Amino acid sequence: MAIDADAVVRKAKAGISGFLEEQFRSGLIDEGLYEQARLNVLPNLRCWLTDPHINRLSPRLGDGLRSAVEAARWDELVEAYVDEIKFGTAGIRGKAAMSDEELLILARDGMDAPILKGPNTLNNIVLLLKSTGVANYATDHGLRSIVIGYDSRVAGQEFARLVSGVFLAEGLKVYLFDEACPYPEMTFAIPTLGADMGILISASHNDRRYNGYKLSARTGSQFSPRERSVIYNDYIRNTTPAQVALLDFDDAGTDPDHPEDPRRDGNKLVFLGGAAPLAGFDYLGRPLVDIHRMYQDQIRGFISDAAMMKSWAPSIGIGYCAFHGAGRKAVPRLLSDFGFTRVDAVTRHRLNELNGLFPAFQDHPEQQPDPGDPTASEIAVDAYVEQYGAEAMEALDLMIGTDPDADRAGLVVKVPRAYRKYHDNRSHVLLSADDAWSLLLWYRLSQGAGSTRGGNARGAEDSRPFHPRPEESFIVLSHITTDALVRLARKHGVGVIKTWVGFGLIANAVERVWSGDDLSDPRFKDIIYQTVDMEGMPRRCNVGCLEQSNGFSILGGPPATAAAMGSNGHVRDKDGVFAAILLAEVAAHAASLGTTVYELIDEQIYLDPDIGYFATDVVPVPRWGEFKGLEGLTRKIGILRRCAELGQRVRDGASLSLDGLPVRSSETFVAGKYADAHQWPGFPDEGIRFYFDEERLNYLTVRPSGTSQCFRFHIQLKAENLSRNDLARQKYETRMRARRIIHAMRDLIM
Repeated sequence: MAIDADAVVRKAKAGISGFLEEQFRSGLIDEGLYEQARLNVLPNLRCWLTDPHINRLSPRLGDGLRSAVEAARWDELVEAYVDEIKFGTAGIRGKAAMSDEELLILARDGMDAPILKGPNTLNNIVLLLKSTGVANYATDHGLRSIVIGYDSRVAGQEFARLVSGVFLAEGLKVYLFDEACPYPEMTFAIPTLGADMGILISASHNDRRYNGYKLSARTGSQFSPRERSVIYNDYIRNTTPAQVALLDFDDAGTDPDHPEDPRRDGNKLVFLGGAAPLAGFDYLGRPLVDIHRMYQDQIRGFISDAAMMKSWAPSIGIGYCAFHGAGRKAVPRLLSDFGFTRVDAVTRHRLNELNGLFPAFQDHPEQQPDPGDPTASEIAVDAYVEQYGAEAMEALDLMIGTDPDADRAGLVVKVPRAYRKYHDNRSHVLLSADDAWSLLLWYRLSQGAGSTRGGNARGAEDSRPFHPRPEESFIVLSHITTDALVRLARKHGVGVIKTWVGFGLIANAVERVWSGDDLSDPRFKDIIYQTVDMEGMPRRCNVGCLEQSNGFSILGGPPATAAAMGSNGHVRDKDGVFAAILLAEVAAHAASLGTTVYELIDEQIYLDPDIGYFATDVVPVPRWGEFKGLEGLTRKIGILRRCAELGQRVRDGASLSLDGLPVRSSETFVAGKYADAHQWPGFPDEGIRFYFDEERLNYLTVRPSGTSQCFRFHIQLKAENLSRNDLARQKYETRMRARRIIHAMRDLIM
């Protein structure tokens, strides 16, 4: 049935105008956001409903929009049309469906499903517009090829094929994965194949309603802030639906003499996968590259003690949970290759299936398949017990989890019986990323291996150990990641760089060091928070990139060519598969010493007087997801303003105590991001921090998300006067106090 666009717009105008006025009068949205919505929503809605090119590209979009108007879904219509989806540090991310009901329709009907779509949601039109802008940028800058992948999200493969058609139409060569792939394998493929850029359709660990678009440069890292600005401001912002062109796969060019050779420029479509074609997948007679083997060979080169691991790996009991994601083949395959024969995949509740509906996460629509989240780890552990039994769980040394695109890894470790009373009597607990990375870095530094020699950017393998001298080495971490890493690095004579939050900034800091930049220079203040022991040393080799949100990689030294991975380094973005294998090696090392991972970190980190025990915690608000719509944005801004005012009062000399602990000072971190979106000059995008000591080792940070309506409490408390006999109790009491401090701050500002 034809849509009467004028009638739909009239009804939308009456309903949305009334809704916004009521929200404003009630104080649920502030004046600035009210004016923004009043000016943007209806013009954007009319444009999308009446543009003939949008109708050409997505014939059923109008049906979904009309249904939403008829159902008076004013709050969701405002959310979908108030703005364009933000182009952030790694690309874009947003809701692909406003509700579980619409997500099921998307799964059933495909990307042109008649659900509510708009410029502020993730849908086929948004992907086409952004991709056309990126493709035009590529052509103008001499970029000739792109790697495209996807994870397990609903419609992920369909979106990836759609985006591929845009780049094929622009004349680029497309390397397309034949099934859901880990994000780090995509970032590895870019420099390995000599491609110029990459895209992964993924929303990482967000809840099931979300999808996204991760954009990577020819090095496999995220594009630099300058490049992102050019891509967005000069290309994406100026792209219209009329410019969108698509090329069918059947029409993609082939080399007439060598159609089977993936290296030939004339073969415009090449598939990436394993050694053999997947059953039931139509490769259209195009070449297939075994990228899985190259990626496995690359990781194999980073094992610190292959002989030890070969001896002890068979004794380690490992559970693996893919969280419905793309690590389901890569992680077990690599563990098996390295001799870990006691690996149990968690398949209960379909956790090992590529299923974007995330059936194991049904308690709350915004629950996230994040391996670093305690609730998610409990879901994995409970599913393992259901599947294999309590006795098998008791025999398990550790459980490894990766998120849907496998760029993050979480580690659940066995608790010795004597200490379980401090962990709610659970046999296994999630090790925080702060603690996991501290133990992993300790192990690699204690082995004398600041790095090991991995494969080069073309996939060649050389497993000989590589040992950079401490004075050549440095680590990079975000400013909210534990200071235990700083102390550990300094003990070993390794330099430290702290960046603002985001793995793209971490990788960018490494690249700056490779270029010889002095990162203590104020001109890098939009990237760098702090440098430690970097001056006066020839530090060029990165031996660890670590972030509190479960991201890890090793970037190595300056690359042989501008587009290659670092010398003796791995991918320039986080890699959960890589981290999982290296953590398994640490577990084998613990077994070789007759101890557990839990006890090893006690001995080597917490009881070391040069390092100590840092209790850290991250508490998101809200617990899952975000505050809803413009009302949620108003609430988020209000909470942050109260927090900022509290910090200012501390700086003005007012007294403040949290759980009886006096606040000594406060600091507001502004890196210059997201001020316009929040209508707040000086928006504290990197957080507001409250210090409890003069050394600034004990603090609470309230940090907002820049692109969603939520924020997080990050706390760090250092325990003092630790004793071996009372360590478990001291750790417990420090953790409990950290939680009480967070609750006290929450009560003050919320």
